[in-house]
Amino acid sequence: MKFKIKILMFVLVSLLSSSAMSDEAQVKAVLMELMPRIDIGSIGASEIKGVYRVELNSGETLFVNSDASYFLTGEMYSAKAGQIVNLTEARRGKSRAAKVAAIKPDEKIVFPAKGETKARIAVFTDIDCGYCRKLHKEVPKMNELGIEVSYLAYPRAGVGSESYEKFVSAWCSADQKKAMTDAKSGKSIPAQKCDNPVAQQFELGQALGVTGTPAIVLEDGTLVPGYMPADQLAKGLGLL
Repeated sequence: MKFKIKILMFVLVSLLSSSAMSDEAQVKAVLMELMPRIDIGSIGASEIKGVYRVELNSGETLFVNSDASYFLTGEMYSAKAGQIVNLTEARRGKSRAAKVAAIKPDEKIVFPAKGETKARIAVFTDIDCGYCRKLHKEVPKMNELGIEVSYLAYPRAGVGSESYEKFVSAWCSADQKKAMTDAKSGKSIPAQKCDNPVAQQFELGQALGVTGTPAIVLEDGTLVPGYMPADQLAKGLGLL
């Protein structure tokens, strides 16, 4: 079960010993003792001296002080050279890019660019989502503009739902792209069963911060939620 943060700040008074809790292993031990079900991905020093960054496998981030007496959740920003930068999202984007890049080509339904591939996007999509269907109509133009579109499964109603079964059928079809296009056009496609990554991709999307569809992941890991016309996307990618 994923650990969900409900309160922004906790005081860890009862668990503190007389010695300073500045070591990363000690910080982890305190958190694990207080919250046994916490799923810690990594712990490391943050940009603020004396504050640790604790990244959870659920995608959330905690910031813990050096003696583990306080921690909070949220985003960390830097304000330097007249610019405000979301440091938490920047790190999240790098992780997101790496995880999407690690997906094998044969685990995606790919609509390749026409001619030279100038950019690649991954789209977490739902068969029955209205804006997903609207975005799919833009895919041919995206391909003409040199954008490769890879579909990843995100049936919003969850594993076992009707949309999930439709995605499995599209995935298991001999012609995945045609089946996907037909399904997104509202046509019935033959029910199919086979080994497939639909459930795993749905879980991955949740871990990467996807909350709705379509959700576009750029090559640098930036998450762009919602529908976007081909020309607007191409401009954002510097192609127009």
